[in-house]
Amino acid sequence: MNETEKENSDNSEGIEESEKKSRRLRPTRKTQSQVLQQALNIQPDDLKNIEDKLAVVKFLDYITEEPLDFAFKDRAIGQYTEKINERMDKFASTGEEDKLIKKGFEDKKILEAVERIKTSTEEVAISKGMNKSVEKKFRNLNFIMTGALVGVFIVFIILQVTGLITDTSFMLPFLCVLCIIPQFLRSSVTKKWYRFKEENRNEVYTINREDILVIKSYVSEVLANVRSNLIELKVPLELIKFSLFHRDYEDFNVINQRQMRGLTEYFVTFEYPEGIEPFPIPTTLQQQYNQPVFAEKKRDETPEKNFIVLTEMKGKEGIITSFLPSLKDNLAEKINKMLTDSNFSEPDIEFSSIIPNYPTETAIYCVCGEIAKIETIHVCEWNNKFKFYLFVGKECTCGEQIYAISLMDEADVIPKELQDIF
Repeated sequence: MNETEKENSDNSEGIEESEKKSRRLRPTRKTQSQVLQQALNIQPDDLKNIEDKLAVVKFLDYITEEPLDFAFKDRAIGQYTEKINERMDKFASTGEEDKLIKKGFEDKKILEAVERIKTSTEEVAISKGMNKSVEKKFRNLNFIMTGALVGVFIVFIILQVTGLITDTSFMLPFLCVLCIIPQFLRSSVTKKWYRFKEENRNEVYTINREDILVIKSYVSEVLANVRSNLIELKVPLELIKFSLFHRDYEDFNVINQRQMRGLTEYFVTFEYPEGIEPFPIPTTLQQQYNQPVFAEKKRDETPEKNFIVLTEMKGKEGIITSFLPSLKDNLAEKINKMLTDSNFSEPDIEFSSIIPNYPTETAIYCVCGEIAKIETIHVCEWNNKFKFYLFVGKECTCGEQIYAISLMDEADVIPKELQDIF
């Protein structure tokens, strides 16, 4: 080895050693559970116990809200029930309150109720012509399209080898069409699935109502147990944020909500029982407490411009029955100023109640023409004297995000400064 090679080798070894040392010195990122354990001096097993209970709640709450999402999914249901059984066995070996969780689970025959919901939901789906999950349809679709592409490619090679074709330019548009078709079919299947769920939601609920109520009553018991555990451990209840798909459980504060297609996800924290003062939040956890559920945009980002105003609005007392959406991107600067001067709060009613016939009869559209999926709703109060709605759309597949503004009552008097907006 000459001197240059030796020098390069030494340098390389030095860099590698430096990188290894840097990795050793780099602090390990702590999980949220580890941060809570350290700041509140909680035993890992105690926090894991609470997480296990909330995991059980999450599954049971979701299946009672969207039974069709579990139709024809034997494997997924099997995995969930297996995990739940493992957790129940663990609860049976811990404290007396946890043994009651296990006993309630067995007495109310929760897994049998889950199975009945799944079976009756599948019967409804089959009677309406739906006999497999949408995920299975996607897999079949991918298999067919992949086979078609491979077949075309093989034929193309054979034709070239045999000399039957020399000009291959005509194949390019054909291949492009084959690539576009799967996306089009996936979109079509997805739309049909969501429409099917909406059309049959009430029938599925009616058939399963008894079992749904039994499961929800059990979920309430588990949530009460979790709150009791947290109070016993002196955990500030504001720090424990989780989501549910029903908001009719007791002892909760809804801190935010996210509108998804066909349902609403509520982000909640526990309320303190009457007579118990809130526990102080350690300084090290203040940032977590103040962190919003949904990330806010940075102030140095480009101001929003995709504003849609619901003109010719008809409605009273916060309920909108009809409107004409109008893109007002030319007034983006003025609308941004109006929003800056407004205070934001959450509405008392859900989006499905605010615009009851959305999106079947009335809809807000993205700039690309797709129906907007409303993610968040705010009640805005401009200068403490004029209230209006702000509907925030989920980012569209085209990459754009729309913001819709509307009056809350057609009889509202619009301030002179805002009349050109509304």
